[in-house]
Amino acid sequence: MTESTTIQAALQTIITALKDKPGALLPILHAVQDELGYVPVDSVPTIAKALNLSRAEVHGVISFYHYFRDTPPGKQTIHVCRAESCQAMGGKHLEKHIKESLGIDYHETTQDGKFSLEPVYCLGNCACSPAIQIDHDVYGRVSTDTFDRIINETEELA
Repeated sequence: MTESTTIQAALQTIITALKDKPGALLPILHAVQDELGYVPVDSVPTIAKALNLSRAEVHGVISFYHYFRDTPPGKQTIHVCRAESCQAMGGKHLEKHIKESLGIDYHETTQDGKFSLEPVYCLGNCACSPAIQIDHDVYGRVSTDTFDRIINETEELA
């Protein structure tokens, strides 16, 4: 089974299960991203047709919400907290360092496919600002040196 066939099968299963729900577009998009890690551009026409929407309407929702991505994510996703507490404790400096270290901006993936970078507006770790999350692990009081150490350890485990 090709990757495209697998994606289409998953898409059809999700659409069939959710298309009759009121306001089905967002639940479908969330389910697709949960299943595939992203909402493939090629899925937009299929979703639009199933919900009797235009492709522009579906694309508009995907592009409006920062949560949705239309490219495959890296093997690991780094979320950088951008809430006030983290900003006050050096978050902007950390954010700049992370972007420079990885060579990417928010909503991008490193060329080797290891890391994606996403902003988040609170990790609930305000007492330990600035904070980041890598996959499901939250780190507090992250300095540029701490970040570099965490990334090096993460790459060694991969």
